[in-house]
Amino acid sequence: MIKFGVVIFPGSNCDLDALYAIGKVAKQAVIPIWHKETQIPDVDCIVLPGGFSYGDYLRPGAVASRSPVIQSIKRYAVNGGKVIGICNGFQVLVEANLLPGVLLTNQSTRFISKIVPLEVVNNQTPFTNLFQKNQLIRLPIAHKDGNYFTDPASLRMIQQNNQVVFTYQDNPNGSIENIAGLCNREKNVLGLMPHPERACESITGTSDGLLVFQSIVAACKEAK
Repeated sequence: MIKFGVVIFPGSNCDLDALYAIGKVAKQAVIPIWHKETQIPDVDCIVLPGGFSYGDYLRPGAVASRSPVIQSIKRYAVNGGKVIGICNGFQVLVEANLLPGVLLTNQSTRFISKIVPLEVVNNQTPFTNLFQKNQLIRLPIAHKDGNYFTDPASLRMIQQNNQVVFTYQDNPNGSIENIAGLCNREKNVLGLMPHPERACESITGTSDGLLVFQSIVAACKEAK
């Protein structure tokens, strides 16, 4: 059994969703990690969940990225540990410089909550190895600041290194090159705006998100 850790920030509202999806649906071990912890427990993957972490009034993820646990997560990631940041967790990852770019306010300036179609651009990562390349999937989004942007030079590097993992089919927020999720060069850190943890059972309208967690499990087992 693979062990996940879900980081809890004040104001997180998708932490319970992640705990449920991993523990009850994917049937893996999972524990909560309070944001003030300075040591990472023995886990195979860390999840930074969605929600509205404290300090988002300044800039989404800005204050959360300075939480004590983030320094430990940086060391964990540098040593090859797998980290996935979802929605607000993606914002925390870019604020912590674990991923390039920024997440701006949606072009519409409105909060968007709906299921959207995505394409799996890179299935050669620990988070997507059970998908088919160019597979079309459906996942829910729920954000106001999901407009991914980076400068032209960084974008070229991202594309050259195959760091784009998911793209939108209809680009609901204005993200550059339709980017919905991307990973670091080493492919062990992933940030994505859509919510796979909210799409693990058919009753939610799509269960495509379950493959994200099952891919992580498969990658972790292979590495052991």
